[in-house]
Amino acid sequence: MTARMSENHENQPSLQRPATRAARLSAIEQALATHIITSQSQLSRILLDEGIVVTQATLSRDLDEMHAVKTRLRDGTVAYTVDRSQTASEGGEDVGQRGEAQMSRVLSGLVTSVAAARNLVVVHTPSGAAQYVASVIDRQPLDGVLGTIAGDDTVMAICADDAAAVARRDWLLALASK
Repeated sequence: MTARMSENHENQPSLQRPATRAARLSAIEQALATHIITSQSQLSRILLDEGIVVTQATLSRDLDEMHAVKTRLRDGTVAYTVDRSQTASEGGEDVGQRGEAQMSRVLSGLVTSVAAARNLVVVHTPSGAAQYVASVIDRQPLDGVLGTIAGDDTVMAICADDAAAVARRDWLLALASK
């Protein structure tokens, strides 16, 4: 059984997920990174929208295994997060801003150049750093980025289209320059 993630745009490729535990955990991690999840039933509905059917017991085990905890956000909302070091005062910060700050710290020391070529973004790093940079990029929910491939000193990010590649190139350059 293959689950299909809902498409944001008709022209963008859809993300296909196999019906495996690893794919389910990945979908949960992505949902926690892109939504403010206040309950397991809300998370279950988001997963169901992607074609992933999960029982409450399995979802509880998955969240426990991922070390997801409920954290009080600045606005008083209690939501799941997997960042165990996050404190309540940091909890109100936007999920994207936290990820961007973490990426900036990593990329500023490891990215030596960034270029766009059609729907691809090519990132150069010092020798041995490409796989780490690729994993940092892969852990963030980036619109228009389908995935990365890393060698020793080069990362290739595959984007949904040429415009997304140019936007991500500019964004990565700005992050790496901070």
